[in-house]
Amino acid sequence: MNTYNPFNALLIFLGICLLGYLFFRPKHGWFWLIKNNSTTTQKVVAEDILKRLYHNENASNYLNINDVVRILKQDEKMVVESIDKMVTLGWVKMEGDIVRLTKSGSDYALRIIRAHRLWERYLADKTGFNKSEWHQRAERKEHELTIDDTDLLAKTLGNPQFDPHGDPIPTISGKMAKLKGVPVSELNTRTIGRIIHIKDKPDIIYKQIMAENIHIGSIIRIVEKSPERIVFHSEGEAFKLAPIVAGNITVSVLEKDVSYEEDILRLNSLKKDEIGKIIGISKEIRGESRRRLLDLGFVKGADVSIDLLNPLGEPKAYLIKGTSIALRNNQASKILIKK
Repeated sequence: MNTYNPFNALLIFLGICLLGYLFFRPKHGWFWLIKNNSTTTQKVVAEDILKRLYHNENASNYLNINDVVRILKQDEKMVVESIDKMVTLGWVKMEGDIVRLTKSGSDYALRIIRAHRLWERYLADKTGFNKSEWHQRAERKEHELTIDDTDLLAKTLGNPQFDPHGDPIPTISGKMAKLKGVPVSELNTRTIGRIIHIKDKPDIIYKQIMAENIHIGSIIRIVEKSPERIVFHSEGEAFKLAPIVAGNITVSVLEKDVSYEEDILRLNSLKKDEIGKIIGISKEIRGESRRRLLDLGFVKGADVSIDLLNPLGEPKAYLIKGTSIALRNNQASKILIKK
């Protein structure tokens, strides 16, 4: 026969109270965390939809609901509910099965794009994160920054006009600088130009461009063009790209009388017993990384040579101003020299 045990009853009561507290305590309770996470997810989905609509409409490509679901790779029900809510809020409107931005929706999308591109600029200029990480980190951060946070970030960075990929950054009022350039795929042979923009979408093409070590700010000369490939010289190297890849690189065409210096090379191409004179550092090196190289002596006019080769290929030790400095090929490729 079971007997009533007041101590056990007290333990059960305290356990129920503890669970209730953990579940419903203000702000940090499980109930609120789950609720807020759901709200955050809905906000992220809505903002991603607005941004995708803006980019596509800017290219005169209009999306229906199925297109949005496919591009976002989100749950169809959540996307449809988000679009319904945005119609109610006046951010989008339906024209048949096409989802179109309204003026207020377009303004909202520009605020998200502004936050994204400013954060990429911050990552490039102020941190040591690899450029392969900038986009994904900015994709997350863009949803966290308030309008005031974004404006403060812009002021801190000196109100830059372009992100590190060369994309224009919207101002507070939504205005953007014009990107004046021509895709490499449209250039004729012997054309000389400076790379001003590299598209970071689609990912597969952007990763291929990164793997080729092609940099914004580099001067190129087209040497071959065919339906199969485009070849250009830049900084002592020849780059061979499919036209679809070359189309994601934009250059500012330089005047015909501008001389193209064939003897400008990348430091990583320097051979043992050769001496190079530094003529500059690529714009790809920014912030702390740039300052560190300058502090180490990689300044314009300095002589540099290989001090020690690595049997594994990298890093190599370079002798600069009497000091041996080890650099990986990726770092050395962004330092320009003349032999």
